[in-house]
Amino acid sequence: MPNDRNELASRIDPAPAYKFHVAVEVDGILEAFFTECSGLTMQREVTTYKEGGVNDYVHHLPGRVTYTNVVLKRGITASSVLWDWFQQGLYDGKVKRINVSILMFDRSGEVLKRWELENAYPVKWTGPEFKSDSNQAAIESLELTFDRLLVQTV
Repeated sequence: MPNDRNELASRIDPAPAYKFHVAVEVDGILEAFFTECSGLTMQREVTTYKEGGVNDYVHHLPGRVTYTNVVLKRGITASSVLWDWFQQGLYDGKVKRINVSILMFDRSGEVLKRWELENAYPVKWTGPEFKSDSNQAAIESLELTFDRLLVQTV
């Protein structure tokens, strides 16, 4: 049981979804100013097994874990690092795999949770949509696939 009322409140109060930081480092250059992050999903496959003579239920056996691709979005900048990263391996298939960190902060600015995408590489880059009557920022998105997702509560 927590001694301090603030400690209890920090455990119960949900973290704000807008306080996050994505650390993508490519060739020593940190590209970390994304406005959206989606696709942090993992799912376990389930195999059903119907046992002979057992008619009142079906066995559900755990299988492999799969991950969806993560999509990062940000306003267009003068940096070409993400574009260059996507271009690597375009002709020879030798894509550059890197580890990507996604950090979520609590209301006081401390790291609350950390998602690590191991051996990530880009599979889709989407440029901005242009509309002459729009006042929206130009957004680019980068979709990443990866080998494994690790989640750490700090």
